[in-house]
Amino acid sequence: MKSILITGAGGFIGGFLVEEALRRGYDTWAAVRSTTSREFLQDERIHFIELDYSDQDRLEETLRDHLGEWGKWDYIVHNLGVTKSTNYLDFERVNFGYLRALVDALQATEMTPEVFLMMSSLSVMGPGDEKTYRPISSTDIPMPNTFYGVSKLKAETYLNTAKDFPYTIFRCTGVYGPHERDYYLMIKSIRRGFDFSVGFKKQMLTFIYVKDLVTGVMDALEKGPLRKAYFISEDRAYTQQEFRQIVCEELGKKYVIPVICPLWLVKKVCSIAEWFGKVTLKASTLNRDKFKLLKQRNWQCDTTDAQLDFGFNPQYPLREGIREAIAWYRSAGWL
Repeated sequence: MKSILITGAGGFIGGFLVEEALRRGYDTWAAVRSTTSREFLQDERIHFIELDYSDQDRLEETLRDHLGEWGKWDYIVHNLGVTKSTNYLDFERVNFGYLRALVDALQATEMTPEVFLMMSSLSVMGPGDEKTYRPISSTDIPMPNTFYGVSKLKAETYLNTAKDFPYTIFRCTGVYGPHERDYYLMIKSIRRGFDFSVGFKKQMLTFIYVKDLVTGVMDALEKGPLRKAYFISEDRAYTQQEFRQIVCEELGKKYVIPVICPLWLVKKVCSIAEWFGKVTLKASTLNRDKFKLLKQRNWQCDTTDAQLDFGFNPQYPLREGIREAIAWYRSAGWL
């Protein structure tokens, strides 16, 4: 039986990664903290391990103890990361620093797996072509314009320079599905009769349903170390109007007022929300870093490499994914 370690297992994507690993019969380990919610990690087959990425000696000691009792993991999915914070230094500390700490510890303890897959982001590429709307391709040079994107690119670069380290990188676009909260807020707003969008220039959005994402992760792991970065997205883009129409139809909502917010206003709101988050010590979804993502017009990307190298083939078009997500939100009492 193959064994797998999933970091960030208590998060939205992490829970689905654990579920898919169990479905495929892996001996599944979830890396968590003592404070991590285990709401979606209830399967009795899950093994738990606490890893302290801030203490290198302790991290290596934990890995050696695991090696002595259980052996090394065949696969590792590094899903740990920060997407919002009251302090931008957290992006550097967690998204890059923790990745570096884990890779160094794995090499120092001879625990390097067959494949180490890092969950990165399309944000590492920065703004795409907003004139012709050409999809971002693997030959484009990454030019991130956010603290988040820079931290993810630094982590990618560290993997690239790690000698003989068997990695694969997933640069994911917007991930949605059951348990997810940011897109849920958009759906909730539409249900209340308002759809807020940013800027007056055309914006092309891309999505990936969480179940398609985790299927792709496991397929890539089983193909072996690919030592490449892959764009992960449904193979088409949507306008805000198309997104709104799909959500309306799946909610059974007939009338929704589209509210287009000018960029200058959104920028002010993001700045105020960031300030409030720092005062209350609670990270806000809206901040100056997020504003740069909101104003980006072209989120299209070329997934050809993923299709060719490990058969990436999303099964959930946006409508079907939204339908399933809404059904879960309703059953969970969120809607």
